[in-house]
Amino acid sequence: MSRNEAHEGGQPGRIGIGLELDATHLKILEVLRENGRISVAALAERVGISRANAYTRFEALRADGAIKRFTAEIDHVRAGLGITALVFVTVRQQMWRQFRAQLAQMPEVEYCAITTGQHDAMIQVRMADVAAVHTLVTERLANIPAVKATETVFILDEVLRRPYVLPTDRGAGQQVRRPAPDPAAADVPLGKMRFVGAAEGRAQLQRGV
Repeated sequence: MSRNEAHEGGQPGRIGIGLELDATHLKILEVLRENGRISVAALAERVGISRANAYTRFEALRADGAIKRFTAEIDHVRAGLGITALVFVTVRQQMWRQFRAQLAQMPEVEYCAITTGQHDAMIQVRMADVAAVHTLVTERLANIPAVKATETVFILDEVLRRPYVLPTDRGAGQQVRRPAPDPAAADVPLGKMRFVGAAEGRAQLQRGV
């Protein structure tokens, strides 16, 4: 880390696992949220630090995994995918591995999350029209033996969608530290599953067993 870092960014972070995000790191993430292709020189100017400091901190965020990757955000309607739907799925509890394997073969699926409540998983798909969603649900999802039931909800309007949110968006403190791992929770990959009642077997979707 450069000498200027302590003067320009407050407490320095640590490159690698365990990087402590301070106000300067969060400001960098705020700027990158607006423009992920911004140059290091422009980034440094926006944040108010030296170019060397900006580069060092940017690389630290990448090395630590705080920045996972860069990608393009497209207009789905202009790309021909004007229909968005959420499909809530009830999974047969002994068939999570098959559900995961079959889902991986469906490129139409944009997002899938294991949920609590009435259903076991939520799938988001983007399709060209309603008929395509109907075909996907009734002819593909419904024919997966692991799928017990589905419920489809069409999204009428996406009112708000951000690339990501930061602690500073809600006025939190400037210093953000990761909590120490809980050894007792080492065998629970889906953090909140230990707090709520969920059918046995849901965690296997994450473990892949």
